[in-house]
Amino acid sequence: MAKNPAYLDTANQCEKIIADVRQGKFSPVYLLMGEEPFYPDRICDAIIENALAPEERDFNQTIFYGLDTDADTVASEARAYPMMAERRLVVLKEAQSMKSLEDLALYCEEPMDSTVLVILMRGAKADKRKAFYKTVCKTGMVVESSPVRDYEISGWISEYFSRQGMNIAPDAAALLAEFAGTDLVKIALETEKMRKNLPVGTTSVSAADIERNVGISREFSIFELTKELSYRRASKALYIASHLGMAAKFALPMATASLFNHFYRLLKLEARMMKGAVSPDEKAEILGVKPFFVREYDAAAANYPLAATMKILALIEEYDFKGKGGAGPDTGDGELLMELCTQILNTK
Repeated sequence: MAKNPAYLDTANQCEKIIADVRQGKFSPVYLLMGEEPFYPDRICDAIIENALAPEERDFNQTIFYGLDTDADTVASEARAYPMMAERRLVVLKEAQSMKSLEDLALYCEEPMDSTVLVILMRGAKADKRKAFYKTVCKTGMVVESSPVRDYEISGWISEYFSRQGMNIAPDAAALLAEFAGTDLVKIALETEKMRKNLPVGTTSVSAADIERNVGISREFSIFELTKELSYRRASKALYIASHLGMAAKFALPMATASLFNHFYRLLKLEARMMKGAVSPDEKAEILGVKPFFVREYDAAAANYPLAATMKILALIEEYDFKGKGGAGPDTGDGELLMELCTQILNTK
């Protein structure tokens, strides 16, 4: 069984914690950490919003910053009793900058029931070998948010829209991914701006919606490129690749992520087809696409047998590495995309 991407587990944990704090259910200690700040920031903001009523915050809420404080000061504040409120809230932001962070292990061994202590390490992680991390795991709650990889970002966008009660077309998700990269905060901000501009009640988002409301103007998209590659229409594919590569904000890793996803789906379909006949509905389920797109994958399967598809996936990984600096400073991303598409079209 395929393993869920890490971001899905983190998203589920985030939604569970936010739902709990909105109902007044709190852990005495939260350690929010990881290279990707989107989920830790969301949880921290939700706790601050829900832990205390506005009129209770003057006497019961303290926010520290790692560079300006130490473990003894934070622990002392956390041990104080609330004043005319059910709880105290102590937040330590930029905790990775506090030199004595490890010393908070002593407080976390026996945290106050009437205090909610939030430790936010933005873009960093606690040392899992040491007492502080191990103690919070026992007495509190730890959230670790890892970066979403290039090849996962379109899936993350689709999942994020789904959690907002909306559907986003695959080409629209790919276009937004090209624009924002793997910056989840930027994607969330652009999504919120777009929702305000869409008609009330809109539940489906198209590539045209992304272009109009996010400010992207793109003559061709990566989805059009994968389509031409699927049908092995060389001249059109290379024409689109050249236009994509000339765009001011073009970044090869985002293109290779979309290409890898496309050919990996094709590989899964071909592997299943080797076992026997597959109906169109089954193909759509295997591919994770709408039935309309099955014809494109049928064409791709005819043009690229399983062995060729495996070679193409290896090629894409090679060019992804080149796009991240492996090709040296003198080779442009647009040139690399043209090379990659040429090699895909010639793979047998």
